[in-house]
Amino acid sequence: MTYDLCKPMMSVCQGSDYTDQGPASGSNTNPNHQSLRLASDSSHGLLEPSPHQPHFTSTSKSHGLSEDIHTLAYTHTHTQDRNSHALLSQSVCGLAWSRWSKMSSSGWMLALCLVVLEGGRYAVWAKEGSGSERNCSAIPPYLPPTAVNTTLRLRDLRASMIPLNISAYIIPATDAHLSEYIAPRDARLAWMSGFTGSAGTAVITQNKAVLWTDSRYWIQAERQMDCNWELQRDASIRSITNWLILEIPEGDQVGFDPFLFSVDIFGVYNTNLAPAGRILKSIPDNLVDKIWTDRPPLPPDNPTRLPDSVIERTWPMKVDQIRAQISDNPYKPTAVLLSALDETAWLFNLRGNDIPFNPFFYSYTLLSMDEIWLFVHIERITEELKVYLNSSCYHSYCVQLLEYSSVRTYLQSYLKRLDVRVWVGTEYTNQALYELITEDKLLTSTYSPVLTTKAVKDATEQRILKEAHVRDAVAVMQLLMWLEKKVPEGTENELTAAHFVDQCRSKQKNSRGPSFETISASGPNAALAHYSPSNETARKLLVNEMYLVDSGGQYLDGTTDITRTVHWGEPNDFQKEAYTRVLMGNIEISRTIFPAGTRGVNMEMLGRRALWEVGLNYGHGTGHGVGNYFGVHEWPVGFQSNNIPFQEGMFTSIEPGYYKENDFGIRIEDIAVTVPATTKYGNNYLTFETVSLVPYDRKLINASLLSPEQLHWLNKYYETIRSVVGPELERQALKEEYDWMMKHTAPFLMAEASAVISSVTLLVTVLPSVLLHNLL
Repeated sequence: MTYDLCKPMMSVCQGSDYTDQGPASGSNTNPNHQSLRLASDSSHGLLEPSPHQPHFTSTSKSHGLSEDIHTLAYTHTHTQDRNSHALLSQSVCGLAWSRWSKMSSSGWMLALCLVVLEGGRYAVWAKEGSGSERNCSAIPPYLPPTAVNTTLRLRDLRASMIPLNISAYIIPATDAHLSEYIAPRDARLAWMSGFTGSAGTAVITQNKAVLWTDSRYWIQAERQMDCNWELQRDASIRSITNWLILEIPEGDQVGFDPFLFSVDIFGVYNTNLAPAGRILKSIPDNLVDKIWTDRPPLPPDNPTRLPDSVIERTWPMKVDQIRAQISDNPYKPTAVLLSALDETAWLFNLRGNDIPFNPFFYSYTLLSMDEIWLFVHIERITEELKVYLNSSCYHSYCVQLLEYSSVRTYLQSYLKRLDVRVWVGTEYTNQALYELITEDKLLTSTYSPVLTTKAVKDATEQRILKEAHVRDAVAVMQLLMWLEKKVPEGTENELTAAHFVDQCRSKQKNSRGPSFETISASGPNAALAHYSPSNETARKLLVNEMYLVDSGGQYLDGTTDITRTVHWGEPNDFQKEAYTRVLMGNIEISRTIFPAGTRGVNMEMLGRRALWEVGLNYGHGTGHGVGNYFGVHEWPVGFQSNNIPFQEGMFTSIEPGYYKENDFGIRIEDIAVTVPATTKYGNNYLTFETVSLVPYDRKLINASLLSPEQLHWLNKYYETIRSVVGPELERQALKEEYDWMMKHTAPFLMAEASAVISSVTLLVTVLPSVLLHNLL
């Protein structure tokens, strides 16, 4: 519904007095720049500064009518009171009068007409615009309904920077444990900018607010940020520091919260900024927290222990494993500091509910050869857990409980002891703790011994994680079968599909909810590698569009993550070729045989080779580790340069893809475990065993592109699905799903793959024979 600005404008403009409070340049160089409101005691529409309404930061140096009207329209539309249309009309008229009071009558009438047209145009776009991304270069700018107004937040943060004498403030998208998934109370970047992607960094100065993020999130950022923000399409620290060097003078300070910077990340920032004379200033009291008045509280749930049925190693056994590594280390550390949330949860066989989709709880651990200190919110530790942790005694297998907030204080106390040395993993230790440790009392490695030990699953963990994937396959098959029936009816959208697969998983044994927010994406939305649907963005599912669903579940016995891409209509040749080449990449990694100790980065190109051959590629990683009722992205396993070498018993995803912007997206993701491989001559070789057991979309596979080896692997995989998932479907009395599975795992005949080759071979071999026969 649009609002007619003409009538109130005509009535108010007559005889109005106006005071222009804006800066002459139209820029926001003055942090105290205030917007305008109608004085309550004025009968003439006198405008005065308002402390309650946000201002608009214009990037234009022009004083044209469009820019001025745009400024006021933006201010009006993004105040908390979005119904103050009369205020907008009065402000616009007053502004026009102050700027052009000396114009002729005909000029004034023209200006007034433009005021009405521009204001009305803005109101229509703000209320009813159908675009999904912001357009800040338009006059007036367009913001989609998904954008968040950040004007007041930026004003308050900038005010808090002034007494600290900092020219810029850095806000990462993480928490004090450098987690990928964070609790709502730690979503500082999202609250400040509106951007909810899992990867990004913001920098705020007195006149600019800038977000850096990678290609997965560029479109999402354009949909969620207002025009106070600039988007830098780069996620590198070098890009951020180069920008800071250009924007702030030499000798100025850049503020940051040391709890939100890993040791390594801080080192990169400091290495880039220090030579240029820009100084990093550690501010442990987070500035966003100080202005975030409605910050969510600590979740109320208490940590719980895992049942014995899913445990092979008790927590004292794990403590012994880590202490053995401390003792064997030639640099003689006396203790190891555990900062990542999954480290403490793994060590004590505990789980929590503080982090969405991840069963973690806020904690640190300091483990020495004869003492154990667990830093938690003590009020959440039940009497049962205190007994389980032996917290009432003081020998080497007793866990001393200390307040979560006291970790810095207690670490300082421990460091005062003689002859101590603390072992930290720099990837997940925050700078706030690291900066307390002097060099003579420090030992570093990229990852702590807990993370590297946890990466190799024991026999029980391997068995139950495979079992969880079988039940998870049932839920995903239920989704795909349901979509085949429902999509042609035109009743479902991305969001209903996401909810349906969550419901299917919730009915499976040991379900503990999804392992991440489901990526349910159709058509052009699937071109966004990490898109998740909302009420505003969900597309209807159509038979003539490709559909990508990336989802996972948390189970008491394992964590799952699987992606399938399907088409319910008739895919075109390019879609089939792209899909098949993605599948070829998945198969090539899955079937490869490699020496134990090989790094994933040295195999990663196998997932891309079939795409590279025709000039295609994808912009995300090829795989990541996965846990046992832990994080769906479990480091340090995977195919990136900073992942550890593969050993037997590691679980990883394999997930090549291809994304055609504004058209479609393809990703095929499976979880696989490293297992021994039998070779003709050598020993100590590994290969991958795929544990995700859901068939691929047959109509998207161009079998003629597959090699005989790839086709053999595919048929063996389908045999495994039938032999492993089939009995589970029968056990759950899911006959329709069983029939669906049997249909979609029908073997590919060799003739399908070699049809093109066979026809050529036939021509080459048979034709000469025919000619020879005729000659004879």
